[in-house]
Amino acid sequence: MNRILEVENLKKGYKDKKAVQGISFGINEGEVLGLLGPNGAGKSTSINMISTVLSPDEGKIKYMGEDIRKIDKKFKKSLGVVPQDLSLFNDLSAYDNVKFFCSLYGIRGEQLKKCVKEALEFVELWDRRHENPPSFSGGMKRRLNIACAIAHKPRLIIMDEPTVGIDPQSRNHILEEVKTLNKSGVTVIYTSHYMEEVEAVCSRIVIMDEGKIIEEGNKEELKQKYSKNKDEQTSLEEIFLNLTGKALRD
Repeated sequence: MNRILEVENLKKGYKDKKAVQGISFGINEGEVLGLLGPNGAGKSTSINMISTVLSPDEGKIKYMGEDIRKIDKKFKKSLGVVPQDLSLFNDLSAYDNVKFFCSLYGIRGEQLKKCVKEALEFVELWDRRHENPPSFSGGMKRRLNIACAIAHKPRLIIMDEPTVGIDPQSRNHILEEVKTLNKSGVTVIYTSHYMEEVEAVCSRIVIMDEGKIIEEGNKEELKQKYSKNKDEQTSLEEIFLNLTGKALRD
């Protein structure tokens, strides 16, 4: 299995705080990796470094074996980011929102129209393409956010709390979209404060606390590792609580 992303000894500090303290992990192509941790664990800082919003103090991030600093444009074209905070223009229609973000990757003309249409159809918002985000429900805004991130057809997508603040039906809709993207060959880094989401979509998890990785591995293997007996697997929620001493969602 090919490694699409490799994080090597990544460090980042702010004044007297070490937010990320030398983390290393890899992501296989076609995988959904759950990046978990309590508040202040360093997840957001790590994601911001992977998505090139922040530069690490030390360490490397490699995409398909190459340092992303040396292939900046290539890496950014291959990356889609669904941020926790909605990134939408309220004065633009759903169509024009997706069109704008897709055009940032150099896509033009008929190809641009096709990409926008396919993205909006994927999140089931094509019929609402002429409406502006303020008329949408919270779940629809989240789905539009996803459309903006996938229209250029990235190979790697970072989804940072993509279901925060929405109803269960919309959450299920988004989880199905994640599964469909993954089945099409897209690799996903997924963060969430809902362990049931991690159970539903992630094949492997990395648990962070206080800027360090404290556990990682295949979801089922970790459950078996921490089981008290052979007949009853420990849940991911219990594993997380035992390792960090904190609930995932506080």
